[in-house]
Amino acid sequence: MSLVELIGQADERGLAASGLACLDRCIPLLGGDDEVLRPLWAGLADDAGAAEWGERLEQVRGKLGGEFGAGDFSGTEAGTGTGSGEDEAVLLARRMLAAAPVERSAAGIRAWADACSVAALRIHRLLDPLKDAGDSVDARREGRTEGMSPLVAAELRRQITVLELLAGHGPAGLRPALEVSTEGRRVLRAVVSRRSRRRG
Repeated sequence: MSLVELIGQADERGLAASGLACLDRCIPLLGGDDEVLRPLWAGLADDAGAAEWGERLEQVRGKLGGEFGAGDFSGTEAGTGTGSGEDEAVLLARRMLAAAPVERSAAGIRAWADACSVAALRIHRLLDPLKDAGDSVDARREGRTEGMSPLVAAELRRQITVLELLAGHGPAGLRPALEVSTEGRRVLRAVVSRRSRRRG
């Protein structure tokens, strides 16, 4: 099943976990520590956490700093920006956080999860030292995976795995989903660190 199909079939908890996992893996670009999103992850474990989602989200935004209004993911395909690849990646990560809905409703979370999926793949495409041969990340999400660069391929696998874990195990899938996301965050942090050393 393609990533697009998995997102289309996911329930509210699975969608929230999917979007949150994408954001979690990209936290190194926002200067956040590894624990900054833990309150949001904890809130996914039970239905009571939905009521506290908005408050916890605002706390996260406060810790990461910056102005977070309504997010806009339009016009941010890799290679269309005017700055460096890393500048574009940081902008996309900030928009992922900005676009997170303060109410954890199914409709709002679905749109956010889908946008985060696209943004996270674009970020990994921008930062991958090897070129991804595909025309767009949309093709990757639809299952056309020929010529994928390693960083993009790994991110696609992680997104699919998180959705499959939540679909197959419900709340019990949250812990392994977080572990998948933690692994991806470490990979991206290493990539960002290597790029920084090369610039220095």
